Amino acid sequence: MRLTVDRERCISSGSCVRSDPAVFDQDVADGRVLLLHEAPGPEHRDAVLRAVHSCPAGALTIVEDR
Repeated sequence: MRLTVDRERCISSGSCVRSDPAVFDQDVADGRVLLLHEAPGPEHRDAVLRAVHSCPAGALTIVEDR
């Protein structure tokens, strides 16, 4: 699994950080999402799925490994 973020779509809600602070953070300057790990391990899968589905702006995307 690989993640991408669209910082232009991000509205700084912080729901991703609450889902998994080991994978997501917020920029102190503008509050937008910062991706800490583009390819988080399988132990983060459930939390990352929660983050993607709970993002109110749809700024997070999962790209499945092939």
